[in-house]
Amino acid sequence: MSQSKQTKYVTAGRDKKWTNGVVNPPVQRASTVVFDTVAEKHHATINRANKTLFYGRRGTHTHFAFQDAMTEVEGGAGCALYPCGTAAISNAILAFVESGDHVLMVDTCYEPTRDFCEIMLKKIGVETTYYEPTIGEGIRELIQDNTKVLFLESPGSITMEVQDVPTLANIAHEHDIIVMLDNTWAAGVNFSPFDHGVDISIQAATKYIVGHSDVMLGTAVASEPYWEQLREQSYLMGQCVSPDDAYLGLRGIRTLDVRLRQHAESSLKIAQWLQSRPEVDHVRHPALETCPGHEFFVRDFTGGNGLFSFVLKTSYPRATTALLDSMQHFSMGYSWGGFESLILANEPKSFTSLRTVANPHFDGTLIRLHIGLENVDDLIADLKTGLDRYNAVMLEKSVSV
Repeated sequence: MSQSKQTKYVTAGRDKKWTNGVVNPPVQRASTVVFDTVAEKHHATINRANKTLFYGRRGTHTHFAFQDAMTEVEGGAGCALYPCGTAAISNAILAFVESGDHVLMVDTCYEPTRDFCEIMLKKIGVETTYYEPTIGEGIRELIQDNTKVLFLESPGSITMEVQDVPTLANIAHEHDIIVMLDNTWAAGVNFSPFDHGVDISIQAATKYIVGHSDVMLGTAVASEPYWEQLREQSYLMGQCVSPDDAYLGLRGIRTLDVRLRQHAESSLKIAQWLQSRPEVDHVRHPALETCPGHEFFVRDFTGGNGLFSFVLKTSYPRATTALLDSMQHFSMGYSWGGFESLILANEPKSFTSLRTVANPHFDGTLIRLHIGLENVDDLIADLKTGLDRYNAVMLEKSVSV
């Protein structure tokens, strides 16, 4: 029987073999799994990679339920679990490259992804080439005979460029290149990776999957041709997560749809309000035409979330500090995807270390917001007061000059 995605989020991973007669799968903590007979142990050994209790690092029923749920939500053949999103990214890449290989990495990737390429991949003799997120057909010119992985992140980190994933994936597959996507922004539900040519969809489940800023967790869902290799090589690299964290990830899926819709509704209202502010040069919200790649968002995504950026017309750190220091509802902090609103600033010069080929093309300070589940009018009032403080410092600067 077919079911809507909203129903899927409620039912995914709730097979009776995991729930044991209750609504939520119990938290099953284990290192050692014991067997009553030699035959039972032999059966577990043969089936250890197929959701059978074998050893704690292979997982328990709690892990299996969460893996089933993520596979149902995103598609694919199976889901590997990691202790954080960065571990999911690095181990997914490591599972498919070796010395002498080449990786094409989007230039707007998450900063630790770039650090992993520059330090760890370089150490083992894997070369990385960074490409413009909006490159489209131009990616052909960067493909080498030894290119093994094309890595995408859409929208891009901080600057929010939306990529033409189907075009890039189709070109990669012409050359037998594996397509990996950091799908965290869409939470695996507002962008269907396997319908758009992705082979491995990676998430920092720390963000919207968990949704409460209290767990570090990563996932990688793979299509059938790549699932066994991802699963086994991740296991060999020692990747595993706490059953308590897996349980919280599974619980987060139950409310994922309603949370995302509220985040998206509030963020769009705030983004549109920011467009009217005289201090703002432009807003980088994928649902707005001012965001690079907006046409691909309209074509490929089914919804938004609470994360976007806006760019001020000027860069004056003292004024930015005045804006940030006394916010009432926006906290300063890394990560996003929880119920709370967050704010961070990037001065233009910071992008010299974050970008190699993708010039962000603006001179003002970039402010990244995560819009939480607070009342949207309270958040707008907080931002207005912050911009008033910003303007006061800018006025003082102009008078002193």
